[in-house]
Amino acid sequence: MDQGNQGEGQLPPPLVIDLDGTLIYTDTLHEGALRMLRDRPLQTLRIPVWLAEGKAALKQRLASGSLFDPATLPYNDELLDWMRGQRATGRMIVLCTAADRSLAQAVADHLGLFDEVMASDGALNLSGSNKAEALEQRFGRRGFDYAGNSSVDFAVWERARRAIVVNASTAVAAKASGQYQVERTFPPKPRGVTAWRRVFRVHQWLKNLLLFVPLLAAHEWANADMVASLIVAFLAFSLCASSVYVANDLLDLESDRLHPRKRFRPFASGAVPVWMGVLLAPMLMLVSFAGGALVGGQFLKWLAVYFVLTCAYSWGLKRVMLVDCLTLALLYTLRIIAGAAAVGLGLTFWLLAFSVFLFLSLAFVKRYAELEAHRKSGKQKLHGRGYHTDDASLIQTMGITSGYASVLVLALYLTSDTVLMLYRVPEMIWGAVPVMLFWVSWMWMQAHRGRMHDDPLVFAVKDPASLAAGVVFALVMGLGIIGIPW
Repeated sequence: MDQGNQGEGQLPPPLVIDLDGTLIYTDTLHEGALRMLRDRPLQTLRIPVWLAEGKAALKQRLASGSLFDPATLPYNDELLDWMRGQRATGRMIVLCTAADRSLAQAVADHLGLFDEVMASDGALNLSGSNKAEALEQRFGRRGFDYAGNSSVDFAVWERARRAIVVNASTAVAAKASGQYQVERTFPPKPRGVTAWRRVFRVHQWLKNLLLFVPLLAAHEWANADMVASLIVAFLAFSLCASSVYVANDLLDLESDRLHPRKRFRPFASGAVPVWMGVLLAPMLMLVSFAGGALVGGQFLKWLAVYFVLTCAYSWGLKRVMLVDCLTLALLYTLRIIAGAAAVGLGLTFWLLAFSVFLFLSLAFVKRYAELEAHRKSGKQKLHGRGYHTDDASLIQTMGITSGYASVLVLALYLTSDTVLMLYRVPEMIWGAVPVMLFWVSWMWMQAHRGRMHDDPLVFAVKDPASLAAGVVFALVMGLGIIGIPW
């Protein structure tokens, strides 16, 4: 049976669409394993046993082992629009995938575009030559057009009438064009420096400048050895943070995809495949701890504490109401503690108390901004968190109170004997109090008006008013150290 030549007036042959990497910018098998690792971690130990039963059996086990929402998947919108146009002409559309049938059927039901679904069934893995044979038996040789994305699809394109190349690598696209009749090509998402910068979240490394706070507070900024140690510590902390960011993004895919801004993150959007993140996270952690060992002293211990607490936050604490914000405040403060440990400096009660209250306020800013964004989109609950959008006003009250408490601690610190020893003109640094009052109030005003970035510190380094407040704060502290030069 060969349907390669269509008579005049006849409909074109069925359009067969692959799922993983083609219709969606991700792989359901990889995401199924990640969901199981997040929701039922002990069950992941059985994956090698299931794989021994066959890849189709593994897919079926993973598909039945966790909840799956097809609405959260990163679909190829350009391909979907083209498929809708093809369907409007009366063409038959078929979903044919190596993913488990339960997942494929859920996707088909969600989209409402497919006339038929062919998928792995727990016994047969419908991939490569198996898929090619199944399609040839169903539609005949050259009796269908096929949209795929990888080298395993060469066997299918060999028996198809035409090839539709979707989201393929340069090598796969070139080979397909040279060997098969390509009807259309849908290019992949760009994965350049920008995507990888977002994977590492380089902009979040700004938080790790808090490691230098003890050095500045002790007026030891001219000590070259301390500065060198803190630079290495900064890199170690940044790579450690990136490893946890990658792991967190992988475990939080569904929540990120429901978020108005986080859905554009590289793993959530499918710009970077999740398997790369699985390899990258442990590599970054190992390099980070190697750098921490070079710093010496107690720094490696505090780096390990930071890593464990961050993992605990990503794995569960972020879903516990209020505990999530307290943990974020502790993570900020741990950077200051680790910075002091890296150079062997002590920490005062005043600095620690000021840090905890200030960072708790900023953590509440972050959560308040998320709640407000969800409220404006008509949602009642913050997905993956323990909050309802109606909690926003209470979070705002607690956050403003915490911010003003930090300013009170700063004011009390200015009356301590430490100030008299460190500053030539201690009266000058009282100017820091109104500056901090302005900044805390300003940040909350921006959050209230819906202008706040998800991370308040990242917002602050881009906000002109915050930068101006920082300059004035530094000027006041500098004048307190050197005195008025007249």
